[in-house]
Amino acid sequence: MSGNLARRRRKEKTLFMLFRICGALVVLALVVLLFYMFSGGISMISWDFLTQFPRDGMKEGGIYPAIVGTLYLMSIVLFVSIPIGVLSAVYLVEYQPSRTFSKIWRTALHNLAGVPSVVYGLLGVGLFVYFLNFGLSLLAAGLTLSLLVLPLVIAAAREAIQAVPDSLREASLALGATKWQTIRHHILPYSISGIMTGVILSLSRAAGDTAPILLTGAWFYMSSLPSSVFDKFMALPYHIFTMSTQMADLELGKQIAYGTAVVLLMIILGMNLFAIIIRKKYREKYRW
Repeated sequence: MSGNLARRRRKEKTLFMLFRICGALVVLALVVLLFYMFSGGISMISWDFLTQFPRDGMKEGGIYPAIVGTLYLMSIVLFVSIPIGVLSAVYLVEYQPSRTFSKIWRTALHNLAGVPSVVYGLLGVGLFVYFLNFGLSLLAAGLTLSLLVLPLVIAAAREAIQAVPDSLREASLALGATKWQTIRHHILPYSISGIMTGVILSLSRAAGDTAPILLTGAWFYMSSLPSSVFDKFMALPYHIFTMSTQMADLELGKQIAYGTAVVLLMIILGMNLFAIIIRKKYREKYRW
């Protein structure tokens, strides 16, 4: 008996050591990535770099149009994919009685989440650029990115809503609340922290994706900001791509690309920090 116990403890220690090594490798990869980006691009960061338009064939000036274009894209994704995704998750969890249909939906969502982004880009070209005649535009790119992140939003919202205990639903209904009142005043507030986490992660993916916007409206150089959703635009991920591959002066292009990557990373980290704050606030307010 003592021999079996000692063997199990050795096995447990070995597994715990493997878990610690895996965790350390993840942290190390993040540290290396941040060091690589900041060491190569922090020297480019300045007020002029953030607030000026590019000049002299992208060799001088800043990335202001790319920053604004990226924020415009995120706004379209936020206002299109989030309501549709959350309401779809509510329907699947609260209103869909068929387990078979729910399994089909879940399988479809998992498959759509694994589709390469360039395929969504081709879908955006066919659907929004040509069929709906939006042209190469901010709207076409934003809607394409919305389709890209929609399965992720639905999956995250669905898991968060399912995590709410059934006792809350039963208590609300027993007090005379309707199904929608229960969802609005109890289910969604208690699941909002999980929903927000999924939303911000989805926006972070959309902010850094290049293939869909490359095919649907991103532009190499613009001397002005887009005046409507039907105009072309600049965006940070596409700017990184062009600086890395299209510049005659490769060393200068590499520095600009690193600086742009640092700005994009800061925007994504800022969104993640905002999600953490919101999640903490609602977890403290709504407990079960």
